[in-house]
Amino acid sequence: MQNQLAIQLYTLREECKADFPKVLRHMKEIGWAGVQMAGYHDYDPAELAALIHELGMQTAGLHIGFNDLVGDLDKAVRDAELFQTRDLVCSSPPQDKRDEAGYRMIKKALNEAAAAVQEKGLRISYHNHAFEFDVAVDGTSALEHILEPAASNLIFAEPDVFWVKKGGRDIVPFLDSYANRTPIIHLKDMTADEHQVFAEIGTGSIDFLPILRWGASNGVEWYVVEQDKCDGNPLDCVETSFNNLTQMITKL
Repeated sequence: MQNQLAIQLYTLREECKADFPKVLRHMKEIGWAGVQMAGYHDYDPAELAALIHELGMQTAGLHIGFNDLVGDLDKAVRDAELFQTRDLVCSSPPQDKRDEAGYRMIKKALNEAAAAVQEKGLRISYHNHAFEFDVAVDGTSALEHILEPAASNLIFAEPDVFWVKKGGRDIVPFLDSYANRTPIIHLKDMTADEHQVFAEIGTGSIDFLPILRWGASNGVEWYVVEQDKCDGNPLDCVETSFNNLTQMITKL
């Protein structure tokens, strides 16, 4: 499992803007096997992809906003090929589409995109937040509507365990519906106080061992750590998360 750990670079967005190559080298030094992209911050993606390859790391998917993903699917495919990843992940829906009609449209559009890229060996996943639990579609949440585990639905899940808990669900029972439909999972801790905000892995209230065991048994390929906001230096935060996650893996 150690070679399946990746860092979502949104966590280090300011550092990437300042010196993206330096960040990639630092992630390699910490021990991350992969990185998950969330934009290029005006750097040449070809140069970034080449450096990732040179460092012996892999790209654990590309996070792309809905409009960019469906609006320029050809570019997304080119980028996936450049970074040698199979996974295009819809990182978030547009603000004005977060209602029943919008989520129906999103599911339809992502399925059409997934069908178009399937022959290239690519997959499209959906990354959740908590707000998808607040809208009902056909008697279930909008998230469960989008991720419907049916053969006719080509959208894979990228569950974010923080947001699943924030949405009021028990994490592992929620994941059970998406066995072998979850190539990537987002690991994110939650403080144990009344604020319930982002925390480094292993310092908060989420029990990750059952999640890691579930992933090992249900087809997860990448365990991607993301921390949307860090109280301290984000570079220190991602190192703390890596070290704590590595220790957890020894207990499996």
